[in-house]
Amino acid sequence: MCFNCTYLERNHVATGFDSSGRLPDFFTTTGTSSFTQFLSQAAPELLPGRRPLPPGLSADIAPHGTTIVAIATAEGVVMAGDRRATMGNLIASRDIKKVHPADSYSLIGIAGTAGIGIELIRLFQVELEHYEKIEGTMLSLDGKANRLAAMVRGNLGAAMQGLAVVPLFAGFDLAPVDGARAGRIFSFDVAGGLYEETGYEAIGSGSLFAKSALKKRYRTGVSTEDAINLAVEALYDAADDDTATGGPDVIRKIYPVVMSATANGTHRLSDEEITTVAERVVAGRAENPGG
Repeated sequence: MCFNCTYLERNHVATGFDSSGRLPDFFTTTGTSSFTQFLSQAAPELLPGRRPLPPGLSADIAPHGTTIVAIATAEGVVMAGDRRATMGNLIASRDIKKVHPADSYSLIGIAGTAGIGIELIRLFQVELEHYEKIEGTMLSLDGKANRLAAMVRGNLGAAMQGLAVVPLFAGFDLAPVDGARAGRIFSFDVAGGLYEETGYEAIGSGSLFAKSALKKRYRTGVSTEDAINLAVEALYDAADDDTATGGPDVIRKIYPVVMSATANGTHRLSDEEITTVAERVVAGRAENPGG
């Protein structure tokens, strides 16, 4: 099966088979192990930021995702995101999922234009899977972060027109220089700048409040279980002061998406697990609203 063809067909792009059934030359030409580079030749219109936009700002025409937090733990990393997407002063979605596994040992979350962000996540997942299929090994965590930075840079044109997306990337480093820092966190700017963060990081409209909460509560070497509680507490504080961030919704049973990455791989908390954590946080705030 042609792995590249499958991706293109899912996105309704003709693969260009001729009458003999042969693939076009760009499918068989020796190149790099980067799927993004291949896509730039085969179907550049599928890359984020490559579609033409009308002049002027377009920020209010698409839903925007908001707050994501990541915390380094003794076992790896924890990442959590609220579920709200906004469009101007309206709530566009109450249950969007903004945190996903990038591969078996890393996580990615997005803030900004939701549609482009979700597309970026899917393309990044394919990029890492493609590399592993071609090279027979996984990219290093630094290599993954650099690939993602290049993809963010490719969206700069759309970002300049208001359709910006900024990811947060974190994972368990299988070959850490410092064994005590196997869990690593990377942030980005809209121009593709890459920055490694220490301890914790937050992005999105509620990030100022989330980081302030983490600054007070975070301790080096925190356990995964405690980091999950910290992440939900931080998102609660962000939602308390930022209208674009959604807090735990106990009526609709909508709670943050929380994932971890450790030596055992990635894990998403089940509905039952996150419900228990979120309800405990809400109950605690009923007694002490300021946390």
